[in-house]
Amino acid sequence: MKLLYLTGFLGIALATTSCAQTTLKEAFKNDFLIGAALSPAQFCESNQVEAALVKAQFNSISPENILKWEVIHPEPGKYDFALADRYVEFGVTNQLAIIGHNLIWHSQTPDWVFRDAKSNYVDRDTLLARMREHIFAVAGRYQGKIIGWDVVNEALADNGTLRDSPWRKIIGDDYIAKAFEFAHEADPQAELYYNDFSLENEPKQAGAVALIKNLQAAGVKICGVGLQGHYSLEKPTLQKIDKAIATFAKLGLKVMVTELDVNVLPSPGHALSAEVSERYRMSAGLNPYTNGLPADVQQQLAQRYADLFSVFLKHRGSISRVTFWGVTDGNSWLNDWPVQGRTNYPLLFNRESKPKPAFDAVLKTALGKTAIKLSAGESALAR
Repeated sequence: MKLLYLTGFLGIALATTSCAQTTLKEAFKNDFLIGAALSPAQFCESNQVEAALVKAQFNSISPENILKWEVIHPEPGKYDFALADRYVEFGVTNQLAIIGHNLIWHSQTPDWVFRDAKSNYVDRDTLLARMREHIFAVAGRYQGKIIGWDVVNEALADNGTLRDSPWRKIIGDDYIAKAFEFAHEADPQAELYYNDFSLENEPKQAGAVALIKNLQAAGVKICGVGLQGHYSLEKPTLQKIDKAIATFAKLGLKVMVTELDVNVLPSPGHALSAEVSERYRMSAGLNPYTNGLPADVQQQLAQRYADLFSVFLKHRGSISRVTFWGVTDGNSWLNDWPVQGRTNYPLLFNRESKPKPAFDAVLKTALGKTAIKLSAGESALAR
């Protein structure tokens, strides 16, 4: 019989309730950390309203882009730590759990990393040396301050095989193990994570399990797996999310939901994914809510978040952190991906930094602290 996860309430009021008196970090303080991915305007506090919102609501932070290779190490021998230092300083000053995102990725890595002066691919030893030097420079600089690193990001294809990235082409399949080994050497106390999207899908999930088991068998330190959590109003199903969390927890890993958002806009035709290389042209019907989110869709978003957090709470013994990918709707990457210039509403706070009905729905879920299982016939929320 099909199972559903509810939060103990079915009608979510669209008006702000007394739940708004409670913060996210307070509501889940005994369950898991609540994080947000920050932009420079927030951690540099040039946007004082959003900076204040971060301090009030969250107890963990991730950087959107400033620790990625193209920003922090744009040229050979040249590092730019200015924004990264400000990010870490913001976290330390406000006593937030600071996450590093990320060390090794196929995207947002300058082409020079992989090539010699004649634009030919470098050899294995050269690239390994560049990888080690970068990881030691970046992770080593923030030793004792950044508590955990997304060491390798999105190394798997949708079918569960390793992406044929330049890292793999030049170094080989063991580039992932090497990255984790270097990260552990650079900061022996930091937690080390593998992070990816669509790990709820069976083929990719199986590939991730095999990858992690191979690392564990080789004695490589890996502490957790990040399920990115780029969801839509309907996909993936709650059952798939539930299974993914349980599967990775059985490997003895911490499980994190690392980049949570809920896309409310029509799909341009691709499968649910977070592949940053995907791009689609704007067309009629793809940007329907330029004047605000209709009440019925607002209701759907609130219920979706309530259902999601019900599943997360079921696994609160395994989940160590839930991080939203952005702070307000206005600075979500989903306004521009995979279609440039759309108006999206995927987070708990609106463009004026005010809590949405989804915020109250999440807090009500926290108050219930239970995941109630019902058969499909007992609820209109059947997926």
